[in-house]
Amino acid sequence: MAPRNVKISAIDLFCGVGGLSYGLQEAGIDVVAGVDIDPACDYPYRANVRAPFHKKDVCELAADELAEMWPKGSIRMLAGCAPCQPFSSYRRGADTSQEAQWPLVDEVGRLVEGTMPEIVTMENVPRIGSTPVFKAFVARLEKLGYAVDFDSCHCPAYGVPQHRRRMVLVASRLGEIRVPKGKVAPADYVTVGRALRELPALDHGKTDPTDRLHKSRTLTPINLERIKSSTPGGTWGEWREDLRSPCHRKSSGSTFRNVYARMVWDQPSPTITTLSYNYGAGRFGHPEQDRAISLREAAILQSFPRDYEFVSPDQPVQFAPLGRLIGNAVPPKLAQAVGEAVLGHVEASQGPVAKARRRATMPPPVLNTSQHQSSLPRTAGKRATAA
Repeated sequence: MAPRNVKISAIDLFCGVGGLSYGLQEAGIDVVAGVDIDPACDYPYRANVRAPFHKKDVCELAADELAEMWPKGSIRMLAGCAPCQPFSSYRRGADTSQEAQWPLVDEVGRLVEGTMPEIVTMENVPRIGSTPVFKAFVARLEKLGYAVDFDSCHCPAYGVPQHRRRMVLVASRLGEIRVPKGKVAPADYVTVGRALRELPALDHGKTDPTDRLHKSRTLTPINLERIKSSTPGGTWGEWREDLRSPCHRKSSGSTFRNVYARMVWDQPSPTITTLSYNYGAGRFGHPEQDRAISLREAAILQSFPRDYEFVSPDQPVQFAPLGRLIGNAVPPKLAQAVGEAVLGHVEASQGPVAKARRRATMPPPVLNTSQHQSSLPRTAGKRATAA
C-alpha cells in the first residue's frame, strides 16, 4: 500500500466483527474506534482491527462522547452501518416499520449533526434506498452541507466471491464525492473454487484440527441423502420424490428452489446469510463434498482473510452466533474500495483551489449535543437506488 498524504481517522458505528473497519484499514485509513451493543463483537474486533471496542448502544451515545474518540488534527470519518434486517428483501414485504432497528438510521443522523465529521459513509441493503427513513437521512445530510452520493454495488465487481448487492452511501463536507465503481470484470470475478479450493476436505459434523472455524454442521440422515442426490447448481427438483420436503410437494412451495442446494465452483457464491452453515436454508451445500459450507468458508466468501479470528481461544465455536456475526458483516473487500475512494477524494480536496471554493460555500458546523432526537425533513433522497 502506497503512503498517503493525508490522515483520515474513522469511527465505525454498529461495527460488528469489524468487516468495514478491516477493509478501511486495508485501504490506509486509521480506524480509531468501533461501537456495537453486542458483546460477542468485542474479541474479534480487537483481535483483528486492533482498535478500541466500545460496547455501547448507539442510541445512548452522546455526540460529545463520540467526538472525543477522534484524534486532533485528522480528517474525521464516521461510518454508520445500521442493522439491515428491517429493510431486507428476505422479509418478503412484511411490515417492519415498528421494529426497534428502524430509528437507528436516525441515530446516525443525530451523531453526524452533533459532530459534523468531514466524511460519512453507510452500507446497507439496496431496498433501504426507497424508504422514508433513508430519504430523510440523505436530505438531512444535504441540509448540513454534505455532498451525498449513493448507489447499489454488486460485490463481485469489488473482488468479493459472492453475488451480494449492497447499497453504499458516501457524503463529504470537502466537496463532491462518488461511490466507487467496481473494477473487476465479470470474466475475472473471484469464484467459489478460487476462494475455497485450498481448504482441507471436511466431512459433515467434523472440524479441521488446524482451524476451529473450518467446522461443518452435522447433517441428518435424510439431509445427507439429499445432498448426495444434489448436483452443483441443481435444485431439489432432481431428487427422488421420497427425498423431497412435504412443503416442496405443495404448489405454494414449489417455487422455492434455491434451498437444499449446492454451490457452483466456477461462479461467485449466493449471498452469505446468517444461516449459511445450514444446508436447508439456501444454496449453501459444498460444490462436491457432502456437507454444508463451514463457518470459515462462509467468512472467506464474505472476503475475510483466512486467518481472521471470530472467537477467542477459550470460547466454543457455535454455529448460530458465529453464523449471525459472519452473515451480518460488511464484506471487507467492498469496504476497502470505499476507503480507497475516500482517500482519493480527500487528497484531491486538499489543493488550494478546492480549499478556497469550499470555504466560500461551506455552512458553519452545527453542534447539537444536547438534543437526543432531531426532527427529520421528510424529503426525497438525491437519486434512486437500484433494487
